[in-house]
Amino acid sequence: MMTTVRPTTITLGDKDVPRIGLGTNRLTESPEHVEFVRDAVTAGIGVIDTAHTYTGGESESTIGGALSAAPADCVVATKGGYAPGTGRPDALRGQIEESQRRLRTDRIELYYLHRIHPDTPVEDTLGAVKEHVDAGRIGHVGLSQVDVEMIERARRLLPIAAVQNHYNLSERRYDDVIDHCEREGIVFLPYFPLQGTVQALDRVAEAHDATPAQIRLAWLLQRSPVMLPIPGTLALEHVRENLAALEIELTDQEFEALA
Repeated sequence: MMTTVRPTTITLGDKDVPRIGLGTNRLTESPEHVEFVRDAVTAGIGVIDTAHTYTGGESESTIGGALSAAPADCVVATKGGYAPGTGRPDALRGQIEESQRRLRTDRIELYYLHRIHPDTPVEDTLGAVKEHVDAGRIGHVGLSQVDVEMIERARRLLPIAAVQNHYNLSERRYDDVIDHCEREGIVFLPYFPLQGTVQALDRVAEAHDATPAQIRLAWLLQRSPVMLPIPGTLALEHVRENLAALEIELTDQEFEALA
């Protein structure tokens, strides 16, 4: 793995956004959290990631309440079809429509198939998603927790703009997926990006006067130009800290020590 000159923005769908997003799997519906989402966007967050299942739907509802008129340069992404059986076209159609109501939008900018289940062929599941794409109710489509073979199988049905898999300093099993996404121009959004550690982490953080979390993000950003981490937080201070990682440039030696 070679380091490259690292851009701080990326094109996701048809929008240029900062390469640090916001995960919202703990976001609940309250005035404080509505304000937090608005403040996070003001601070510079350009990608907000949620899902039909997060906090029983409160995550989507909170985002909808905060961004009923979403900024033109902000991508709100959600996911559906997580539980077995919910990949059936009729079940997924219902989840998509419910997500639209919660998010208070007629068009979901980025919609992921949260999981692919053996009980339903992916062609059938994505057929329901494509119906909404063709009708203008979904802008772009993503996949979650998939391998290269499944990405290419899905791309025979419709364009795939993003892939969201588990990846961080310690979880590296999707290296081949990242490399494939880079070759094909697909954005890769690692979830749980702040997990994991290696021996050199504290030393590198100290050298940059940074937190270990910031170095974890900087390493991911340097790993591939298509990487867009989505760390979850409920604190504006942490949002600003995460965004500051965009400015940390690791040396080749530091990158290899963390790798």
